[in-house]
Amino acid sequence: MVEQAVRWSLKISKDTDLNLRTFLGSQGMKKGDLSKFVEDAVNRRVLQCTVQDIWERNADADPDEVQRIVDEAVSEVRAERRRTKKKADKA
Repeated sequence: MVEQAVRWSLKISKDTDLNLRTFLGSQGMKKGDLSKFVEDAVNRRVLQCTVQDIWERNADADPDEVQRIVDEAVSEVRAERRRTKKKADKA
């Protein structure tokens, strides 16, 4: 599946631009790697905020109940993977 890219117009300080480009250059990255770096940084920050939000929403949750829910979800995913693997093996 090919992802479609979109253009962003961003304004950042000259210091940030220089620091980032210096860092990318020191890592052997090229001009096109700036977009990859920003996308990775945005994805990491979104994940971090999502995890923090989940922790806050579940601060009062019973740990045993949370573990039960996690165990149940993991079991369901594993069972589905086994079913999918069996179908693939038969094909």
